[in-house]
Amino acid sequence: MSCAACATTDAEVHAPDRELRPHLLEPDSLSRHIDQLFRAAWALCGSRDDAEDLVQETFVNVLKRPRWLRNRDEIGYLLRALRNTYNSRYRSAAQRPRERQLLETDLLERPDSEINAREIMEAIAGAPAQYRDAVIAVDLMGLSYREAARSLRTRESTITTRLHRGRQYVARALLVESPASA
Repeated sequence: MSCAACATTDAEVHAPDRELRPHLLEPDSLSRHIDQLFRAAWALCGSRDDAEDLVQETFVNVLKRPRWLRNRDEIGYLLRALRNTYNSRYRSAAQRPRERQLLETDLLERPDSEINAREIMEAIAGAPAQYRDAVIAVDLMGLSYREAARSLRTRESTITTRLHRGRQYVARALLVESPASA
């Protein structure tokens, strides 16, 4: 249908309708967006290496399966995917136990003797079962809090509490056994 007065054609009338139809994200077209995604990732991460990893992980997630876009805004979709990937990484990192290097200043002051492995194991063995199991799972076996919770069939927050109390119990037991405190 052409309208001579308004000079529109059928293609122009139905063009907005064509833009609203789903559009398949083509994997070959992703390479033209790498620079923009890298700059955005660098702004999120603050590190060049982390930004490269984030862009790569985003592309892996996007290319896992075909993606349909509602409008032809590929860069908008990719930037949202980048942000979501970053947020997922941030959440999973926040759930992992934090590691800190032990310094000599962190050691207990025991002038006469040092705590040996046997004393530590005896203190752990003397702890109540629920605390002992949490300390063994996380501190001795190296399981994450989530893995420990799964293996002990409890919640992650429960593991956190039991681990804290178990460590306190072991520390008190070691202080009581020390000759310096006697």
